[in-house]
Amino acid sequence: MNSYRELIGWQKAMDAVAEVYRVTRTFPQTEQFALTNQLRRAAVSIPSNIAEGQGRGSNKEFCHFLRIARGSIQEVETQLLIAQRLNYLAAPEADGCLKQFDEVSRILAGLIRSLDS
Repeated sequence: MNSYRELIGWQKAMDAVAEVYRVTRTFPQTEQFALTNQLRRAAVSIPSNIAEGQGRGSNKEFCHFLRIARGSIQEVETQLLIAQRLNYLAAPEADGCLKQFDEVSRILAGLIRSLDS
């Protein structure tokens, strides 16, 4: 693998980040420095950790960063569910985002398994 940009997990994570930015544009202004910011930062950390881990040059370190990315996915999912409960996000939008992050999580889990073996 020459570049993290070739990784399907990274590409799909980037798509999911763009979707988070899109849906959070409609959050209340009072959430700009709270849930909106926290959700965006957690989402951005996912492809960032994939890229950093791939750049470390060892499978052990790559797996470590992939696990961090998976933890961030769970953080994002939780924050999306909070946004839905607060009626900042409609159920169809929340479900669409959750599906994207679930797909990324499954891809990363598979990558971790293949690197660990």
